[in-house]
Amino acid sequence: MKRLITLLALICICINAFPQTEATTQTKSKMKLNAGIITSKLAETKAFYINTLGFGVSFENEFYILLHTPGGGSEISFLLPEHPTQQPLFHNAFQGQGMYLTIEVDDVDKLYKELKQKGVDIKIELRDEPWGDRHFAIQDPNGIGIDLVRYSPQGTN
Repeated sequence: MKRLITLLALICICINAFPQTEATTQTKSKMKLNAGIITSKLAETKAFYINTLGFGVSFENEFYILLHTPGGGSEISFLLPEHPTQQPLFHNAFQGQGMYLTIEVDDVDKLYKELKQKGVDIKIELRDEPWGDRHFAIQDPNGIGIDLVRYSPQGTN
């Protein structure tokens, strides 16, 4: 199941990484990605995303929570494992390895300072990459790495 979740996450990332033109798109309907993580840590996860990153709650019940980024542009969901309302495909919990999220921000330096002041454990310190990105990384309660980045063209840092 861990491999399946990792594979699905990588496919979703790849699909969104390359803009598709009408000529290469199989379907002409609009799609919206909502990544989902199966975890027993719903309360800790909710608190982390709300208190650390300023996410909001789009929907919540006793076994599922849908969170949105500030401004509501993107969403991520979390589901309790082995819940009887869910099909077996969605029963096994994420095992805490092999997945990351990238969140693009306007002012990565400001966010870095804010999270340091809150005492958030920074896993990768703020850095500039040769290809132009400036970023740092943290980790959520489920072991998911979160890369917080400001993209920029190469050589314009």
